[in-house]
Amino acid sequence: MTPDSTWFSSPTDALTRLGETGYLADAATTTTAYLAGALGKPLLIEGPAGVGKTELAKAVTQAASAELVRLQCYEGLDEARALYEWNYKKQLLRIQATGPDQSWEETHDDIFTDEFLLSRPLLTAIRRDEPTVLLIDEVDKTDVEVEGLLLEVLSDFQVTIPELGTVTATRRPFVVLTSNATRELSEALKRRCLYLHLDYPDAAREQEILLSRVPGLDQALAGQVVEVISRLRELELKKAPSIAESIDWARTLIALQIKDLDQAAISATLGAVLKHVSDHERAVKELRLGPR
Repeated sequence: MTPDSTWFSSPTDALTRLGETGYLADAATTTTAYLAGALGKPLLIEGPAGVGKTELAKAVTQAASAELVRLQCYEGLDEARALYEWNYKKQLLRIQATGPDQSWEETHDDIFTDEFLLSRPLLTAIRRDEPTVLLIDEVDKTDVEVEGLLLEVLSDFQVTIPELGTVTATRRPFVVLTSNATRELSEALKRRCLYLHLDYPDAAREQEILLSRVPGLDQALAGQVVEVISRLRELELKKAPSIAESIDWARTLIALQIKDLDQAAISATLGAVLKHVSDHERAVKELRLGPR
């Protein structure tokens, strides 16, 4: 199987088509996205929460008119939730309905078929013939053992099911793994991936994002939002405001018909940006806001 090179024809094509979905990417992002499709290699994206890692996978999906298959990672995720499991209740019903004259070998061959297989995200993405984006979101939240499940999939794009054999992809999905870098991923996993680090954008790029994502937002107000967001990110907060929260704040100001982001407006709407009491208190103190 040769890598599917139809996702983007060039980095410039990636820039144009991602931009048409509303995702404003820089040169490093568009080049890496192009290479992920052209080389058929998974793309590992690391960076703070809310900088557009998951949105990039969604934008690629939209740009390529593909289907998104998402594996949301969490502590305790296991093979049954990531790969596949057997529908034991249905198998038991089939066994109970089987006549007494049927041998165990015949029963075994009868119940271990596709009819009784519950396909989870990894297997689903491998088996699809249509263009597919496989998003493995927040992979750093899983246990280290889960990375072992990913190695076969990301190395050979195949899954081994003992009862059925090896399922090999006929068309490689575009694989995106995201990580907030809460723990170090294994070198074996990283070796199989292209790497991209996304950080908070500079002021000009973030203002451009706001204007493109928030209809009716005045350019001057967008500049004020970006300026305050930048100051908040410089503070030692429990959770720095993400790009998504910048967008939420701008939409909040539009909904409240606020034209100028003065101290009163900041104090009244800070809940759209900061989600911890300690962060509110620090922001009020450092930005010298009035009482909330």
